[in-house]
Amino acid sequence: MAAFSQDDKIAPASPEVDSRAISSGNEMDEADEALAALGYVPVFKREFSMWSSFSFALSISGLYATVMATFSYPLYAGGAASVTWCWLIGGAGALSLALSIAEISSAYPTSGAMYFTIKYLAPEGYVPIIAWIDGDATIGWLNLIGTISGSASSEYGAAQMLLSAVSIRSHFTYSPTQGHVFGVMAALTVIHALINSLSTAWLKRLASLYAVFHISILLAASISLLILQKDKHTAKYVFTNVEPESGWSPPGFSFLFGCLSAAWIMTNCDATARIAEEAKDPARVVPTAIVSASVFTYAAGWLFNIVLVFCMGDPKGLLRSPAGQPVAQLFYNVMGPGAAVFFTAVGFLIMNFVCIPSIQAGSRTVWAFARDGMLPASRVWYRIWKRTDTPVLAVWLYSVLCILVNLIGLGSYTTIAAIFNMCAVALNLSYCIPIICKLFYGRFERGPWHLGPASVFVNVCACIWNAFMSVIFLFPTVRPVEPGNMNYAIVILAFVLLLATIYWFIGGRFYYTGPRTHTRIANGVIVGGDIAETPADQEKC
Repeated sequence: MAAFSQDDKIAPASPEVDSRAISSGNEMDEADEALAALGYVPVFKREFSMWSSFSFALSISGLYATVMATFSYPLYAGGAASVTWCWLIGGAGALSLALSIAEISSAYPTSGAMYFTIKYLAPEGYVPIIAWIDGDATIGWLNLIGTISGSASSEYGAAQMLLSAVSIRSHFTYSPTQGHVFGVMAALTVIHALINSLSTAWLKRLASLYAVFHISILLAASISLLILQKDKHTAKYVFTNVEPESGWSPPGFSFLFGCLSAAWIMTNCDATARIAEEAKDPARVVPTAIVSASVFTYAAGWLFNIVLVFCMGDPKGLLRSPAGQPVAQLFYNVMGPGAAVFFTAVGFLIMNFVCIPSIQAGSRTVWAFARDGMLPASRVWYRIWKRTDTPVLAVWLYSVLCILVNLIGLGSYTTIAAIFNMCAVALNLSYCIPIICKLFYGRFERGPWHLGPASVFVNVCACIWNAFMSVIFLFPTVRPVEPGNMNYAIVILAFVLLLATIYWFIGGRFYYTGPRTHTRIANGVIVGGDIAETPADQEKC
């Protein structure tokens, strides 16, 4: 980083361009040199270590809090057995996706994450249309919209948890309204945006705390339940009892909806790849963090779900909870109101630990798209704030978009639920596109972290399973289907794809050439890339 001052800019690629020598010494480390070779000017300080990156990746899943928020899915789908086995099955599919993403992120560690990899994985002639679908149209219309929807749903879930704790504390005399949820959500989003306006060094310090706190709460909740619940279910009940409440038949089809919990929790596993330009040795640190956090989430999540099932009592009573949170009701039934408020409140804190890095990762995606000139007013959103060396304007744009998405919930909870469901579908499909390109076009050059001979098998499993689960995400989870419980995710997804297609034919195909490169290295010298102008390279505000 020392090779570039705050006022340095990369000139356009032309015979008269000024070039900047890259020292092989201490002026530019290997990660910055690799980023310049990929075509981008290093502008962030590399603060994230292996531990803080792992903690960041683990916090994105928010295992404890998101299990609380999604426990009703497997309960409705098939009861105890669905909770137990669907996590094992669905989590394995999600883990194969995480492994595939880790392998690709090791080869191309940039803030553009999976969108940027299209430039290197797809044939040159197909890069614009594939990247448009996977990038500005669907990592921007699939991935960016999926990312924004995911962050918005996390903020919404955090607000629900806080108000659930208030409801429990009032002995259920208080019932949260949609207006209350939106107001709390908006306030939380503003707080999280303020935190993300800090420097990378401060964000790294916060991220380093997430894992310790999260794991401690998981252990405390599990041990407390196992000790205090005297009337536990038997192992036979936990592993074999099937009681579908969804209304779908046959029961085997209903059972599939139980996989939604694991798929939802492990969906945003590429978030760590989006802070690659802020991580030390990202080609190794980022994939290691993704995989280690995903493996931990998979294993610990299965064990935590088993504990909940052993201790849950009557599942039908949990699903009818006035608090609207089955796990919060379980805590109340087993440990009483005081402990229930505590464990629900810490669930709220952990959901905040999901929201803060989620906004960080999402804002880096906005910033990366602006760097490629893909957004309206890209020169604005690409600016770096001098005091923190972070894209503060991109942070606030992303946060405002999250609030606007949740604003829909004031008018219709059914519609906002459809947008949240589309999050997992959009992200999964946007992840599968680069993996499919890797498999079919043979242009992938692996990085230092890779899957070896298992790569093709894992990649194929990831694409097949997640394509299948994306279809399941579009079905209503309960029957009979009525306007109030219909899953309109398919309508939202179709609208997004239609808008992206129209936008492509009207304007995109005339100017969009795929992910841009602003620099390249020639004979140890950094020179201009493949475009004549960049959107305010390293511009400070």
